[in-house]
Amino acid sequence: MLDVLFLVLPLFGLILLGFVAGRLAGLPLDGLAWLNFFVIYIALPALFFRILSRTPLAEFANFGFIATTIFATLVIFSATFLVAGLRNGGNVAEATIQGFAAAYGNIGYMGPPLALAAFGPQAGVPVALIFCFENAMHFTLAPLLMALHERRHAAAGRLAAEIAGKVFTHPFILATIAGVVGAAVQVELPAPAETLLDVLSGAAAPCALFAMGVTAALRPLKRVPPELAYLLPVKLIVHPALVLVLLATLVPQAPPLWVDTAVLLAALPSATNVFVIAQQYRAWQERASSVVVLSTAAAVVTVTVCIYLAKGGYFAALLG
Repeated sequence: MLDVLFLVLPLFGLILLGFVAGRLAGLPLDGLAWLNFFVIYIALPALFFRILSRTPLAEFANFGFIATTIFATLVIFSATFLVAGLRNGGNVAEATIQGFAAAYGNIGYMGPPLALAAFGPQAGVPVALIFCFENAMHFTLAPLLMALHERRHAAAGRLAAEIAGKVFTHPFILATIAGVVGAAVQVELPAPAETLLDVLSGAAAPCALFAMGVTAALRPLKRVPPELAYLLPVKLIVHPALVLVLLATLVPQAPPLWVDTAVLLAALPSATNVFVIAQQYRAWQERASSVVVLSTAAAVVTVTVCIYLAKGGYFAALLG
């Protein structure tokens, strides 16, 4: 357990440093704009491309694994959406945000650094694939359900174009597609370009985690929602448990490292994008912010336990 603590504490320490800096420096949240741009549009895409372009093409054909992990996330979203809708009298917008809070983990900022630190560069492939397909699903659900809530009758073509635009212009997804193409053609970049990719990839994790901490510090808790009583356990415990059970049942031949990675990604706290979506549609905003901050704090314990179980071989044992 001690070696796991030594592994995760520096990473969570970066979040803590960002949180403390955000509290003490007195700088506005807008000051993070360029750092977030660097992380989302440059550093993390460089990391994904570098890992994927060096991966044997056969590893991308694990369709059963991808389908199972995405199905587990969809089940979590749907169940939470239904529970929230029953509790709030059928408010689709609020139920949608709660569904995202329970199913949309921080797989962009926290996923790559934690998975790569815990399981090595081989974890980069399942991280990138899960990220792409899960985000495609979330980017599809959000506008569809919010259109239903607002009773908008937009043309199907316009809504489809909006969804496709969000999916196929996301820098992580574009980097993943480029990485797969690079692996297919066995691209070899010039040495200076490889060095630049290595430098950018190395900057991705510390910048992303520090930015997370600052963001949490500058979004003070104004309201702790009662829904936290079920959203936190569902996101941090039920979601990864469901991913593990479904993979062990439906895809027992999945590589153990991929299973460990999928369970870890499912165990991550609610993504900052949950709050972004809440802001965009003006629904459940303060409470969404609280869920993101408090689930991140609770994840210090739950994610550490998850990595301990994974590295101890407990998840792989279920695969037989």
